[in-house]
Amino acid sequence: MFNFLKGVVGGSGTGLKDLPYNIGDPYPSAWGSWIHYRGTSKDDGSQVSIFALSGNNAQDGHLAAGRNGVKRLRTVRHPNILSFLHSTEVETHDGSTSKVTIYIVTEPVMPLSDKIKELGLKATQRDEYFALGLHQITKAVSFLNNDCKLVHGNVCLASVVVTPTLDWKLHAFDVLSEFDGSNGSASGPMLPFEWLVGTQYKPMEMVKSDWVAIRKSPPWAIDSWGLGCLIYELFSGSKLGKTEELRNTVGIPKSLLPDYQRLLSSMPSRRLNTSKLLENGEYFQNKLVDTIHFMDILNLKDSVEKDTFFRKLPNVAEQLPREIVLKKLLPLLASSLEFGSAVAPALTALLKMGSWLSTEDFKVKVLPTIVKLFASNDRAIRVSLLQHVDQFGESMSGQIVDEQVYPHVATGFADTSAFLRELTLKSMLVLAPKLSQRTLSGSLLKYLSKLQVDEEPAIRTNTTILLGNIATYLNEGTRKRVLINAFTVRALRDTFPPARGAGIVALCATSTTYDDTEIATKILPNVVVLTIDQDSEVRSKAFQAVEQFLQILKHNYEKTNAGETGATGGASAIPETAGLIGWAMSSLTLKGKPLDQASLASSSSAPSLAAAAASNAPSTVTEAPSVRASHHTRSNSDFTDQPAPPSPSSTDGWENGITEGHDSDNDGWDLDPIDEPKPSPALSNIQAAQKRPVSQPSRPPATSSRPKISTAKAAAKSEDDDLWGSLAAPQPATTSRPLNLKKTVQSDDEDPWAAIAAPPPTTRAKPLASGRGRAAKPAAPKLGAQRINRTSSGM
Repeated sequence: MFNFLKGVVGGSGTGLKDLPYNIGDPYPSAWGSWIHYRGTSKDDGSQVSIFALSGNNAQDGHLAAGRNGVKRLRTVRHPNILSFLHSTEVETHDGSTSKVTIYIVTEPVMPLSDKIKELGLKATQRDEYFALGLHQITKAVSFLNNDCKLVHGNVCLASVVVTPTLDWKLHAFDVLSEFDGSNGSASGPMLPFEWLVGTQYKPMEMVKSDWVAIRKSPPWAIDSWGLGCLIYELFSGSKLGKTEELRNTVGIPKSLLPDYQRLLSSMPSRRLNTSKLLENGEYFQNKLVDTIHFMDILNLKDSVEKDTFFRKLPNVAEQLPREIVLKKLLPLLASSLEFGSAVAPALTALLKMGSWLSTEDFKVKVLPTIVKLFASNDRAIRVSLLQHVDQFGESMSGQIVDEQVYPHVATGFADTSAFLRELTLKSMLVLAPKLSQRTLSGSLLKYLSKLQVDEEPAIRTNTTILLGNIATYLNEGTRKRVLINAFTVRALRDTFPPARGAGIVALCATSTTYDDTEIATKILPNVVVLTIDQDSEVRSKAFQAVEQFLQILKHNYEKTNAGETGATGGASAIPETAGLIGWAMSSLTLKGKPLDQASLASSSSAPSLAAAAASNAPSTVTEAPSVRASHHTRSNSDFTDQPAPPSPSSTDGWENGITEGHDSDNDGWDLDPIDEPKPSPALSNIQAAQKRPVSQPSRPPATSSRPKISTAKAAAKSEDDDLWGSLAAPQPATTSRPLNLKKTVQSDDEDPWAAIAAPPPTTRAKPLASGRGRAAKPAAPKLGAQRINRTSSGM
């Protein structure tokens, strides 16, 4: 026996103070004298069902039967028997009268009759669902009769309830009693509460109260009759009014009719055992029953059977009742995937069923399972998730993606399988918009940097494409550090033609990110080279890109002349451009070459550079990138001497320092290779040639000692001497030419223009010209003397 908890009914009598559940609205029908209420838990708000039975006298027979039902329901456990949660008995007083109420709290269920009306199934789908439900109730009755030697006593439509997953469960245990057929001395009724059962549901021996015959009958005799009554009520669509109606077999399926007739045999000993009813393969073997049965025993199946089943499941699910698939099959499938009993193809079926749900239901019923699956070590599961990420990625919140999904997905970037690396890369197109800036800049870009030099050409190409697509989600500082270097230094120099084409397309797609200076000095020089690419498609894209960027420059030039502040292109966003120039200026200032402000130049430690910058203020913007590019050419001669793309295994480029601060001159992608080396010396030489007529008149007196040098050689030598343009210091009158001629030889490997320069003279100025910068000519003699001393000491 269990302990009854007594409390006080407050207010209207529907709210119990000591009952940890809230009582809601009642259902229109219930078994016997019970009232079936909807309810919720006070702790977590979960749904429950509450059954209440009231009586005016504590010794009322209905209350005694109700207590028996509570005891039996509490002790009998089976998957197809209603699950007990809580019970209490409350006595209330209203004047001189008292009222006792028994409450039973169970899992949330709904009367079968109401659920059938709600589903509204027709024809084959209705029959398949009835077969599934009858199969479940038959297992419950067989368990009571054959395993527990118990007799339910009133199996009918009212004693069956349905769970939210559409499972049928048996309840109404008020009449339930032990089968005492082995007790020959017993003479009283075997079922003390059999008077609660309606006459139409009683077999003939029970109507006659022939307990001797009942005890001599099999334990299942009474409940087999009850199963026949349940089958009749199901297929007739109405409650049984009298026993004679059971002979009407019009609605009974032909495959079930022989068993139905044996269940209702007039002789108790000849009635069909409930366990034998389960062996009716013709009726119970349909798509719905077979599918649910397979899922119930999934752990007993081998991998081949599972794989075959789940590959067929998406097509099978389309033929099953949609409501049953979503409420019964979908939860089973999600649970099997979550706990590892299902294989990877099951995910396809899960997502297909999930597509039939509303957005809110999908987030509640499917998404939690998918998020947990990302932590799986099964490579097949991971591949399936990445292949279908577009179907559920939009439903995940940014916090879930950033904290729970991405850490597991990111392991695929370094996977040994190229296929998995590529799938991981492609999944970022869906997941990247939901990542935080910290994850984007600190983690994702590092992985993409490595993938851009992956051994697989397709992965390198897709990495460039992805960068172009997610560029808008990067903050401005990251875009400035990353995009140009990633697209020019890496993509445009790739040995794989589609990768070069992807770099061009990515540059065009992100054209609004760059200002005029970047377009003119960093993008166009790199793209123009590809107009003579060996691949025709790359050439075509290069011409289109050149035209697009020239149009941007022209448009911004026209708007600048018109005094407009515009909203397109880099130059139209003046504050943004100024911010970029300031960042680049800090990097150049660290190298001793301020660019754009005359005030900074005037306060510089190099008076000659400041004077030169002040005297050539109008051309500062044009010349500044050339100065920086020239410096980069010397530090990255591999790019100058080898126009072929770098090896895919190279790690040089934009991945270094991605997680560091933005104030470093070598931060992130924006390293020295960001400036293209080839065009920069050319631009410097062209500028020097343009300035030559201005400074040429002052040179003949100093060079009168060499009247035999030809005009062509003199022009070439003048261009080479003026490599640094107007920023260089004034040249000494007597020693500048020998030094410059020798320095031409020194930089021959790094200067693509050296081939057309004047031939080096046979002088001893080589040690004096070993200095790298032409702008430091006044210090060259001292530098040469030091080198001579080191050479002599080395000897």
